[in-house]
Amino acid sequence: MQWYVAHMLHEFISANREELIRRCKQKVAERFKPARVPPAIDHGVPFFLQQLVEMLRTEQLSAVGSGSVKSILSSSEIARAAAIHGADLLHQGFTIDQVVHEYGDVCQSVTELAVEVDAHISTDEFRTLNRCLDDAIADAVRSWGLSRQIVINDRAISLQARLDAFENEHRRLIDMALRAFAAIRTGNVGLTGSTGALLHHAITELQRLAQLALSELRAE
Repeated sequence: MQWYVAHMLHEFISANREELIRRCKQKVAERFKPARVPPAIDHGVPFFLQQLVEMLRTEQLSAVGSGSVKSILSSSEIARAAAIHGADLLHQGFTIDQVVHEYGDVCQSVTELAVEVDAHISTDEFRTLNRCLDDAIADAVRSWGLSRQIVINDRAISLQARLDAFENEHRRLIDMALRAFAAIRTGNVGLTGSTGALLHHAITELQRLAQLALSELRAE
C-alpha cells in the first residue's frame, strides 16, 4: 500500500484519508471484540476528517489574511457536528469512554502514519489538530450526556404513567372485590351467583395486574 507525504497536514490527511479511516475502524473493532462494531463510525470519523482538513486549511489562510471569522465558523461547525454525533453514538450503544476513544483514534492514527512515512507536522498544525479534537470531544460528550438524561427522563415519565395507571386499576379492582365481598357477607347473596362471579373476576384481574406489573419491571 502506498501512502502519500505532503508538505501541509491538511494535504497529508486528504491524501491518506482512506488509510486513516481504515485505521480508526480497526481500533474501534479491537475495543469492541468480540461484540458487534456499531455502524456509527462510518459517518463519524470521515466527516470529522473532512472538517479537520477544512480547519487546517483555514488556519493556513488566516496566517496570511483575514481568516479569523472563517476559523470561528469552522469551530462552530465542528462542535455542532460532534454534538449530533455524540447523540447518535449513545443510540448506537457507545459508552462515554468509547465516545472519547473514537475521537482519540483520529489523533493516534494521524500521528502514527505521519511517523511511519516521516511526514512533518508543524507545532501550529498539531495545536490546531488538538484544539479540534478537544472541541469535538467536549461537545460529543456533552451531547451524549444530555441525550442520555433525556432517555432517562422519558423512561421515568413512562414509568410514572404506568404506575399511575396501575394504581387506578388496582384501586378499582380492590373496591369491586370489597363491595362484592360485603354483599356476600350479608347473607343475602351467595358465592355461586352474579356477585360471587364479580368477586372472582376482581380477584382474577388483580392477579393478572400484578403479573403484568412484575413482567414490566423485570423488562426495565
